[in-house]
Amino acid sequence: MALPADRLGTQYEQRTAVVDPDQARAYAAATNDANPAYLSGHVAPPVFGVVPTWEATMTALDDLVPAESMPMLLHAGQDMRFHRPIRPGMTLVTAAEPYNIRAARAGTWMTLRVVSDDDSGELVLEQFATMFIRGFQSAETGGHDRPDHSFPAAARDDRVAEVEAHIDADQTFRYRDASGDDNQIHVDDEFARNVGLPGIIVHGLCTMAMCGTAVVDSVAGGDPTRLKRLAVRFSRPVLPASDLVTSIYRLGDDGGRQVYAFEAASGGERAIRDGRAEVTR
Repeated sequence: MALPADRLGTQYEQRTAVVDPDQARAYAAATNDANPAYLSGHVAPPVFGVVPTWEATMTALDDLVPAESMPMLLHAGQDMRFHRPIRPGMTLVTAAEPYNIRAARAGTWMTLRVVSDDDSGELVLEQFATMFIRGFQSAETGGHDRPDHSFPAAARDDRVAEVEAHIDADQTFRYRDASGDDNQIHVDDEFARNVGLPGIIVHGLCTMAMCGTAVVDSVAGGDPTRLKRLAVRFSRPVLPASDLVTSIYRLGDDGGRQVYAFEAASGGERAIRDGRAEVTR
């Protein structure tokens, strides 16, 4: 069986959602982010952008990935480009398309490109969501290379911040309620162990949001509207009741943006790698 490479570049049905102010505030609380910009309803947390666009993402995934393989699907990476701030009350019109398929020895990689406009047709958010389907052997390979955000080794010469955040014992349940992501690996210990995990693991996007908080607070002056790109690769599971330490490194300027590399560790192991953030001055 193979993923349908003939659908690469095909846009799935658009989905429309309104950015709910209460849900955006709940998302901030579920990721332990007390930024006044979110609490006041001025702007939604950047990574919250996955919530009103998730239905469009799942429309594509449900068609592309066989149902029996869905429990083996892991969210391996996320690259978000913020063309405009996501504001409560905003209407987002979102469509997803398969961007690439790459066969590997242990499974199959697939990246979706997910694009959201407001109701006037202006681009708001562009996402590249990379999935890995464990044990699924697809003979098909095709599409574009996913955008690069690899971590340059030389970046470690200029560390600008190290931020420690605590992950609460009930973090996965709170994140589930705020995001709508009810994958059982995050809330059912027995289920998680049955699919080869050490137990309940924290949602990757929750850890990404915590890294985003570290970036905004450390190098964007606490202003989330300055964040224009946030990209990560999820490299190891993070467990509840642990700490996440985000290390941020300066890369330089690119087209008027300040560019940073970052990575995050939990329990002494690197859990997020190849992080990249772009911040306007």
